[in-house]
Amino acid sequence: MEIREYDSADLFQFSGLISELGYPTSVDEMKIRMKHIESNSNYYTFVSVKNEILIGMIGITLHTTYTNNDVKVQITSLVTKTEYRGQGIAKALIKHVEEWSLSIGSNFIYLLSGISEEREKAHKLYKSLGYYITGYRFVKRISERV
Repeated sequence: MEIREYDSADLFQFSGLISELGYPTSVDEMKIRMKHIESNSNYYTFVSVKNEILIGMIGITLHTTYTNNDVKVQITSLVTKTEYRGQGIAKALIKHVEEWSLSIGSNFIYLLSGISEEREKAHKLYKSLGYYITGYRFVKRISERV
């Protein structure tokens, strides 16, 4: 298995991975998203490849905050192709991002994850890698008129 940066030639297989994450999408929709993501220098996408097949991906975003000068890395998406789950691919992708983060001078990584049964295995993985729960996420969808 190889872990490398996303390439636009990965688009078709990449769209399938995002669908497996639980967000069904078409190649055309994904192309629009990736155009925006690739144009933003704070976004990075890494893929795991085995025999020219995309078997996993991890997307990250760099953040700065008002509270200190550290660059924080947020894992925004992580998925392993269904038939490859349980083989350590997600763990390898996270470890890759951890090493990459240190190489750019960041020692702070965080992620957000929903509370649902289907996320329980992911939560176990995060905890086994030393991640811990620090708070709540509050969400509000607003309309044009508040």
